[in-house]
Amino acid sequence: MLTAAKQAGAEVRAPFDADRLDRLMEDAGIDVILATSKHNVQYLLGGHRANFFDYMDAMGISRYLPVMIYPKGAPEKAAYIGHRLEGYQKEVKPFWTPTAQTSSAGSVDAIETAIAHLRRIGLRPRRIGVELGFLPMDAGARLRDAFPDAELVDALFSLERLRARKTPAELKMLRTASDLVIESMQAVIANHGPGTTKRALVEALRREETSRGLTFEYCLIAAGTSHNRAPSDQTWEMGDVLSIDSGGNYHGYIGDLARMAILGEPDAELEDLLGEVERVQQAAFKAIRAGAMGGDIYAAAEQVLATSPHRAYTDFTAHGMGLVSHEVPHLTATGPVPYSDEDARRPLESGMVISVETTIQHPRRGFIKLEDTVAVTETGHEVFGAGARGWNRGGTALSAR
Repeated sequence: MLTAAKQAGAEVRAPFDADRLDRLMEDAGIDVILATSKHNVQYLLGGHRANFFDYMDAMGISRYLPVMIYPKGAPEKAAYIGHRLEGYQKEVKPFWTPTAQTSSAGSVDAIETAIAHLRRIGLRPRRIGVELGFLPMDAGARLRDAFPDAELVDALFSLERLRARKTPAELKMLRTASDLVIESMQAVIANHGPGTTKRALVEALRREETSRGLTFEYCLIAAGTSHNRAPSDQTWEMGDVLSIDSGGNYHGYIGDLARMAILGEPDAELEDLLGEVERVQQAAFKAIRAGAMGGDIYAAAEQVLATSPHRAYTDFTAHGMGLVSHEVPHLTATGPVPYSDEDARRPLESGMVISVETTIQHPRRGFIKLEDTVAVTETGHEVFGAGARGWNRGGTALSAR
């Protein structure tokens, strides 16, 4: 939603729901937000990411620190403080903020420029919302010294809630990311056969994802009877199962999926094991719809798992997805990433996106997993990247040559 404000007779439009952010800030008692994470800066700026710092933050004796300033209820006073190399991008596509300075070189001068802007607009905040996990100590100390009477509070909750419901454009990017990750996995599986190392498979996946316009982020890979998911010189051999779990980034939005492959044909036990994983996934999908409680997803999965002979070594996880893995909705307090389960007791909203993953770490047959990205809709759900769910046969393209 674009929210407009007036400044010197011109209309200022924020490329996000500024009214919603104002309400979230009011609820949290925050007067101004200084966002400093690349993902929240991207969201608040309407898609901007610094080309030069897409892969790293370190620079000389300091680090890249973008600062997006948003005073509550005053988008006409918003500002963006960026690195000097972002000036080129600003020339191509100007930022929406009335003030945009691209002259900083490190963390301290960036925050000092932000402080100067707050003073210039006459803001005397009582509570300043910052991203505590993304604010370097040197910059945080300067900010605290500049406003000794103000309280620095974590704006994480407000910013996550702002991003919770994805726009149609965001959903399109998540769908694209998911589809391209699946296409990349299928290409790697089909074009590799016996004797290929896990390291080589990961490198091949990197190339496939990159060639499709994704930024490769990671690949967790397990082969044979091993549960180890690090790239290594272990080879994929006839009869071995292969688990590929990869994240590919499309303009900041993550496609995070897992699929299974095998060299040869799966036996009846392997068919049953993957079928068990699929049954848990489908049960969880059915619980996903706008208005349903977030905890219903876990309840549905546990109902299937309760009767499974493999329950002792099967794990189920559901978490939010978007610009960040494990963003809201937060559905469990006992998952791999520590946070509270407040969304288990809240209704799901249309536009939320959830990663659903079921894993069997079988003591004899290896690591068997499916992970899917699911969007909440008004009438139910939509699965992104829904293909290749069964046993994908390795080396099929090699045998066809």
